[in-house]
Amino acid sequence: MKKILMAGVAMSFGVAMSSAALADITIATVGPMTGQYAAFGQQMKAGAEQAVADINAAGGVNGEKLVLEVGDDACDPKQAVAVANQLVGKGVTFVAGHFCSGSSIPASSVYAEEGIIQISPASTNPKFTDERPGPGVFRVCGRDDQQGEVAGKFLASKFADKNIAIINDKTAYGKGLADQTQKFMEAAGKKPTLVESYTAGEKDYTALVSKLKQQDIGVLYVGGYHTEAGLMARQMRDQGMDTVLVSGDALVTDEYWAITGDAGEGSLTTFLQDPRKNEAAAPIGAEFRKKGIEPEGYVMYTYAAIQTYVDAVKAAGSTDYDAITAALNDGTFDTVLGDLSFDDKGDVTLPGYVFYEWKDGKYDYMK
Repeated sequence: MKKILMAGVAMSFGVAMSSAALADITIATVGPMTGQYAAFGQQMKAGAEQAVADINAAGGVNGEKLVLEVGDDACDPKQAVAVANQLVGKGVTFVAGHFCSGSSIPASSVYAEEGIIQISPASTNPKFTDERPGPGVFRVCGRDDQQGEVAGKFLASKFADKNIAIINDKTAYGKGLADQTQKFMEAAGKKPTLVESYTAGEKDYTALVSKLKQQDIGVLYVGGYHTEAGLMARQMRDQGMDTVLVSGDALVTDEYWAITGDAGEGSLTTFLQDPRKNEAAAPIGAEFRKKGIEPEGYVMYTYAAIQTYVDAVKAAGSTDYDAITAALNDGTFDTVLGDLSFDDKGDVTLPGYVFYEWKDGKYDYMK
């Protein structure tokens, strides 16, 4: 009987050791998988899935495999917090997300309290890191004050002789970006002719376009997303206007052109360096295209967020929150975006914003 009991203990110990050896690291990406901004959620999902597949194929992380959870916050702050709490229950150690600043900011409080690392690939509102609730909150994208400075100075110099309107959709992202752009434009000596807000999700902007026409607006700066901006561009052309539409990084999706058609020709947008131009990322870009996925916008930024986390886990030798946070603060990481590191706020050190122009259905660096 003693031998049988000892054998049972040994077997149980062996099973436990085997389970520990085969443990998984559960991570997540969260963004607008549904709703009017779902194009960006799909970018994040594609980037995350490819990163996890590539990392697992290369042997995983410290002998463990990554398991990916995909959360849908629909860019809604309340839903973002609910998803964050669901991920806590699933044992998630890291979140590549969220997309909208209005979602990332409230969700970050949940992650900080529960010891979950968060790296956003896309949330640009300065408050996300300026007021971060814990040291494990980072981003691999830029900030609206950086983006607004580039846009504001450009508008003041390039369109000094034009009437400029600045509008925003009242979201944390859209209003924040519009406010920063206006601030730097005025500092450069150019005051807007019109400043106004609009409601996200509307389809008919006839009244707004009529007002723009009456005030002879030559440049419309949109602090908001591609869905509404695309409709505005189309409706301005329908009224015979040649007004230049300028916006931020939320225009970096082919869906913008799908909305505008030829009316999108000449639209300008600020965005970070396009990782598709990074020679070191070319093989990964080719893998996306084999699957019929164009790695536009925030696809590679999500991929890079996961790369960065994984390298930090390797450096820390564990998934311990404090150890990984220290590794992220101290390290330099080789990613599809190039070598990156973080400052003491959790902001990334990468080349800044530049202007892109939409031509023939694609966006590319403005010449």
